[in-house]
Amino acid sequence: MKILVPVKRVPDPTQKAKLKDGHIDLTGASWIVNTFDEYAVETALRLVENGADGTRLPGAEIIVVSIGPDDAAKEIRTCLAMGADRAIHVVATDAEIDSLAVTKVLKGVVEAEKPDLVIMGKQAVDGDANQVGQMLAGKLGWPQATFAATVELAADKQSLLVGREVDGGVEYKRVPLHSVITVDLRIVGSKSVKNGVTPESHAYSGEGARLPSLKGIMAAKKKPMATAKLADYGVEAQPSIKELSVTLPPPRKAGEIVADIPTLVKKLADEAKAL
Repeated sequence: MKILVPVKRVPDPTQKAKLKDGHIDLTGASWIVNTFDEYAVETALRLVENGADGTRLPGAEIIVVSIGPDDAAKEIRTCLAMGADRAIHVVATDAEIDSLAVTKVLKGVVEAEKPDLVIMGKQAVDGDANQVGQMLAGKLGWPQATFAATVELAADKQSLLVGREVDGGVEYKRVPLHSVITVDLRIVGSKSVKNGVTPESHAYSGEGARLPSLKGIMAAKKKPMATAKLADYGVEAQPSIKELSVTLPPPRKAGEIVADIPTLVKKLADEAKAL
């Protein structure tokens, strides 16, 4: 099974954002692999390994692809250190791409690599657009299952049962191979991914994606990482969506302490117009 995992480098969301001249100032920002994309890499690894002993299924291959500046190679190597086999780095600046451009590039990569499955994070934590997975499935004409909380590979290895958390509970969808799956945070639960090889008794840590081991970090330095340009996939550096400016929301008014419940209800009705 060949799995393609798109990943994006993003500013560390735990750092306080700063604005300068109407835009987010990324000077001195720390960069990390988008959290949901890390979960996608983890999902792919769990699908092709025996979790009890770490051995791989025969013929399994995980390819990560990232679109970003030269510096993004560091985050790509992180995914290789986790266990991905090789990488494709499409060099471009953030100003040159948007969701549609990313989708077009990924479509070209899929057509060139011919993976059995595309697994990706449901969204990037910087833009929070939640668009690329759905757009890619549409461009490819492939089935899709979004916001996956669980994934189970069928015994014949030709389809997957995907559990999605919805307002009314959990919705299950069976999709064939050659599908696009986007993952949510619960996909890294201790038993969220099943492949029919990892023993039922085995439980992953359930605390997120695996950390690269020292052995994995050393091995990642030797794993192949091809580089390409937008033009190689017929994409021009002319995004349809451009950021004009960023402003902070107005400061909130100070709260007010009321004496009793009737006063609170009256204020909610008369002043806040909430009732």
